[in-house]
Amino acid sequence: MAFPDGTPGQEVLVEIGFVLPYLHNLAHQVARTAEFAHEAERAGAASLWVGDRNFAAVHPKSGAGGRGNAIPVEYRTAADPFVVLGVAAAATESVRLGSHVLIAPVYPPVHLARSLTTIDLISGGRLIPGFGVGWSAEEYEGANLDFSKRGARMDELLDALELLWTQDPAEYHGEHIELPLQHAPLKPVQRPRPPIYIGGLSERALRRIGRRADGWLPMCSVPAFVDTDMMLAQRALIDGFATEADRDPSDINTIMRVNIVQGTPLGQVADAIESIADRTRINHFMVESTSLPDIDAALELVAAVLALVGGE
Repeated sequence: MAFPDGTPGQEVLVEIGFVLPYLHNLAHQVARTAEFAHEAERAGAASLWVGDRNFAAVHPKSGAGGRGNAIPVEYRTAADPFVVLGVAAAATESVRLGSHVLIAPVYPPVHLARSLTTIDLISGGRLIPGFGVGWSAEEYEGANLDFSKRGARMDELLDALELLWTQDPAEYHGEHIELPLQHAPLKPVQRPRPPIYIGGLSERALRRIGRRADGWLPMCSVPAFVDTDMMLAQRALIDGFATEADRDPSDINTIMRVNIVQGTPLGQVADAIESIADRTRINHFMVESTSLPDIDAALELVAAVLALVGGE
């Protein structure tokens, strides 16, 4: 097993990141993003994150995660992830800034590259762009895109971003994405490009991670869904796909998203993080709780979790 984040038999030094105020109640206090980011960094957070919801359909074809037909009320309100990351970048000095995850195929490649390049420049090279294909057909319909082609579009998008971030001028011609030859002098701080992380549970997603991603973005939910056997099995598939592509599996990093079910004692959350770290050797976790009422409660969560787990 090629988790690069630790060596079996050795203690894992765990890093903890937190979600920025982009969703649900916290989105209504997005004006306090700079304050939250600054205070979370000062408290010892290793990273700060956004997710992505373009909208929540009133009558969805499928529910959250592609299961059932219900979308949680928490997903109805979401601030712009690029703006939130940009504000956090300007308000901090060393904390890393990531997306877990952007529904990347719904964005025009040039706009996505420009937004992420700008954030990487503002932050001095601290961006961790995380992508996924999503589960909402309506989000693709809203962008005039074919939901059934989202995987193929993601593959072409990764190719197009590679060119936009590394070449000037740049062009790309695919089945789903067409970019005419264009000047592209503005490049990210991170060279040759920011590390691309990808989330997903399907075999196709795990294959994409193994063959071309710099990092994997799995997730769990405490206490409802913490399955380390599944995590290890998925990582084994990623390692196999990486080997098939003549890549070193240990070059693929891992950052685990931890969703906290409302009412879960934080001691239980800390125990879950430490258990996952010990079993899988993952050392970087992103903590999200969408049920928090305001920024003050979010900052209390930051302090409490860091005190329990140790932080950076």
